[in-house]
Amino acid sequence: MAQITDENMYLDNSIHYIDHLKPQCEKCFGLCCVALYFSVQDGFPTDKSAGTPCPNLEADFRCMIHEKLGALGLKGCVAYECFGAGQQVSQVTFAGQNWRLKSASADLMFAVFLIMQQLHEMCWYLTEALSFKLASPICEEIRKALYETERITQLPPHSLREFNLSAHRTKIKVLLRNVSKLVRSEISRINKVTFNADKERKATADFFGRDLRKRDLRCADLRGACLIAANLEGVDLSGTDFIGADFRDANVRGANLSKSIFLTQSQINVAKGNSNTKLPLTLFHPKHWDAKDNTNE
Repeated sequence: MAQITDENMYLDNSIHYIDHLKPQCEKCFGLCCVALYFSVQDGFPTDKSAGTPCPNLEADFRCMIHEKLGALGLKGCVAYECFGAGQQVSQVTFAGQNWRLKSASADLMFAVFLIMQQLHEMCWYLTEALSFKLASPICEEIRKALYETERITQLPPHSLREFNLSAHRTKIKVLLRNVSKLVRSEISRINKVTFNADKERKATADFFGRDLRKRDLRCADLRGACLIAANLEGVDLSGTDFIGADFRDANVRGANLSKSIFLTQSQINVAKGNSNTKLPLTLFHPKHWDAKDNTNE
């Protein structure tokens, strides 16, 4: 049987993401714990407004309950991913000047962080897109978009706050959609899967609590799909586009996500998997995925 492999999916045998697209909390001033709006209902430790420090944020900008987030059921904290925006804003945009010592710039710093997080997320997706051998026909377009987005991340604070993020995001969204169709069509051809560019998109994207174990979701377009508490146990999800999909409490135990596209660590963090769940090269199994925590739920 034909099968998509690392060798024919990627430009090389591994994907080397730029370090600044991975969070380095020790280089950040706890921006996600201050700039974000918190709601207990959304899985955060308290209700707080944007710009107010979380009570668990210590003087050295570390979280005093970080190692207990999963055990405490704080899924909002567990899921959040800044894609390295925290250290970029802290160490580059504001040159190491933290919001406590420079309170006059605090609101600007928080606003820029929210913008930077979205720009870095775009960089993550574009870098992944650039790694796909199957997307080589449009690699130059992807490369230019990545270069332009990275250039924007280097702008000074006031320029970042005034930047038309919506227009840029729309442009990147169109490009990533084209990448998705190209990659999914090639994977479907290699694996002999019937391909429809809008497979699953024509149907409802709400799979809340649904048992999807008998559905052929290979190469499906599940962008933005609601997969909350859906059962994907043991399902082959090769070539499936998950950009923006909601994985909260989705059962992915034993599922093959290794060749899925546009999947992020934050999505994996809120799903329920185990050691048999296969992930893309750039993602890792969360600590709370061990048998003790979620096999017998």
